[in-house]
Amino acid sequence: MLTGLGHAALAEFTPTGGLRVDVISVSPKGEIWVVECKSCRADFVSDRKWQGYLEFCDRFFWAVDADFPEDLLPQGSGLIRADSWGAELVRMGPESRLAGARRSRLLRDIARVSTTRLMALTDPMGISGGAS
Repeated sequence: MLTGLGHAALAEFTPTGGLRVDVISVSPKGEIWVVECKSCRADFVSDRKWQGYLEFCDRFFWAVDADFPEDLLPQGSGLIRADSWGAELVRMGPESRLAGARRSRLLRDIARVSTTRLMALTDPMGISGGAS
């Protein structure tokens, strides 16, 4: 879904020590979105870190399936409904613009992690110290 919106998405990204977001993406306009995927009520209730993700994005979203109890999710966040066949944006997350310095650092970190992962796929020896 994010790719269809023109985003460059990256899974399992660590914006700072102790936090790992499920998906972070950069929109064509440069907005940074965080998408937190929840599989069930217990998964949501046990997550005590999600509020820390808010300071690392312009918009925050929950991605859940059709059976997820939507009333559990905070109203001040975006909502994506997903299943094995696709996803749809149900509710746009409210905008909370990042400070310039944080945005710059995040974009740099996203680029470095993305490039490192791509190189590991295309040139595994280059990552582990072989010739590249």
